[in-house]
Amino acid sequence: MTDKTNIREIRIGNITVGGNHPVAVQSMTSTDTRDIQATLEQIHRLEVAGCEIVRVAVPDEEAARALREIKKNINIPLVADIHFNYRLALAAIESGADKVRINPGNIGGKERLKEVAKAARDVRIPLRIGINAGSLERNIVDKYHGPTAQGMVESAQRAIDFLQQCDFHDMVISLKASDVRQTVEANILMRQTCNYPLHLGVTEAGTLKTGLIRSAIGIGALLLQGIGETIRISLTADPVEEAHAAWEILKALKLRSRGPMLIACPMCGRCEVDLIALAEQVEEALSVVREPIQVAVMGCAVNGPGEAREADFAIVGGKGKGLVMKKGEIVASVGEANLVSTLLTEIEKAISTDGRQPR
Repeated sequence: MTDKTNIREIRIGNITVGGNHPVAVQSMTSTDTRDIQATLEQIHRLEVAGCEIVRVAVPDEEAARALREIKKNINIPLVADIHFNYRLALAAIESGADKVRINPGNIGGKERLKEVAKAARDVRIPLRIGINAGSLERNIVDKYHGPTAQGMVESAQRAIDFLQQCDFHDMVISLKASDVRQTVEANILMRQTCNYPLHLGVTEAGTLKTGLIRSAIGIGALLLQGIGETIRISLTADPVEEAHAAWEILKALKLRSRGPMLIACPMCGRCEVDLIALAEQVEEALSVVREPIQVAVMGCAVNGPGEAREADFAIVGGKGKGLVMKKGEIVASVGEANLVSTLLTEIEKAISTDGRQPR
């Protein structure tokens, strides 16, 4: 496990990453940033879903100007995503971006990077040095005979060294590839060479189903080693799903808590209730709950009682009926049709008097 006390702390708007601060959840809008209203609506949905830092694409000057109005109407830090045109980075900084993400492989050379760094330093905002396996510098690709983890680290280290020479030190580093193993290897190597915060993600991971699996494997493998200060789950899906997925990963690793943790047993021939429907109903109903509670939906008496005793609330199925439990104690025995409603009533009563908040 990596000692995180020596990780540099970087301020991004009202969020600090690095050191012993919690792993921050990020996402990126899928709207046209020039459509301010649509972008704001999506960011507000992301805020509700637990997104703590949001990134928007800045493809032109109009999008850069839109950042000013967007920032005024959101409650989380705003990051400008810049490719190819360093002037857009300068414009985004002028419009009040809380951080600028640039890719050294396509920003246009050292002098332009230096100019962006100076502008960021003047207003005291950080840069994210975003290294993607698919857009490494040509000489690095040639040196390593293709995009490799070692090449990604060298690209990042070049940018870090240059920016430090420019007396710029507010950096977050990301090394992403669509290849899970390459992403993991690159970030392990990067952590061995620098103490800047690392932003984790498996880029171009895929659709909601496959992308979540690949992201959970890659990001989870790194977080388990104490590597990573911010995460984004890159999905070909509604960005809100990215925020939900990020929180599920963090909760599964017991790094953070927010909202319910649902435990449900797998199907087997012993189950005598419609467990799939019960679990889906409970999951949907709990989607609006923000308190960090643990809820178990179990299908039979084999694993049910044990899991239910450990959960805050639980359903344990029987033959067309089941038990509803709270803190390991049976509070009701009801028919299958009333299991979910009885469970939710108990949860609502507890939340109204408990006052627990997510961490």
